[in-house]
Amino acid sequence: MTSAHPELDGDWHVHSTFSDDAHSPLQDNVNAAVSTGLREIRLTEHVRTTTAWVPDFLTAVSALDVPGSLRVRTGVEAKVLDVSGTLDVPPDLVVGAGGIDGIVIADHQMPGPDGPWSPTRTREALAGGLTPAEAVDMLLTGTIAAMECAGGGAQLAHPFSILPKIGLGEDDVDDDALVRWARAAAGTGTRVEVNEKWACPGTRALQALRSEGAEVVASTDAHHARDVGRYDRVVKILDRAGDARARR
Repeated sequence: MTSAHPELDGDWHVHSTFSDDAHSPLQDNVNAAVSTGLREIRLTEHVRTTTAWVPDFLTAVSALDVPGSLRVRTGVEAKVLDVSGTLDVPPDLVVGAGGIDGIVIADHQMPGPDGPWSPTRTREALAGGLTPAEAVDMLLTGTIAAMECAGGGAQLAHPFSILPKIGLGEDDVDDDALVRWARAAAGTGTRVEVNEKWACPGTRALQALRSEGAEVVASTDAHHARDVGRYDRVVKILDRAGDARARR
């Protein structure tokens, strides 16, 4: 794939039928990556603490027919459970040699002080006096703590995607908070994806990541092979971030 954005040479978040809401087998996703001209793909599946099939997933990945032009990585997508960064992963999960390549950290719910808060509970808390700044701080504190404990190869999935679900947006994350978040990503070696499905993060977040030296990758969050490596919203986000950098 030839592009002004080298990030588009990879798709770092692709689900197969190992995830309960996806439709394509692993090999179909690999074949789609090859036909789209990708150089890298991260095969990523949803897990919870009760998930027992990760070894089977790794065995299936090792049996795939993969051409030398494509590098295949593995990941499990897990939500941050609380502000201390606890992740919803199986207790016996192996990261690194003999296991998955890294945990894909997701903000599916708000990491609260007493466990995950649903969007509904978070909206109720905001209506009851929790300030937007306090909600954002909970999200960033939990996410940063998760990055610090996730181990090597970690990645942030669709950063800030929960904010619209609770009636907030990336504009509610001030510049100092973005720097804190981006610096943590760079310091922990956590990749941060620009996500096609959720169209996030935005320009300010990308600028902060690049200023702090964090690695940015692209993902479709594909749940069907036909969507692997096919970008539209990500291209626009990367274009806007590049244009904003050029104007500085």
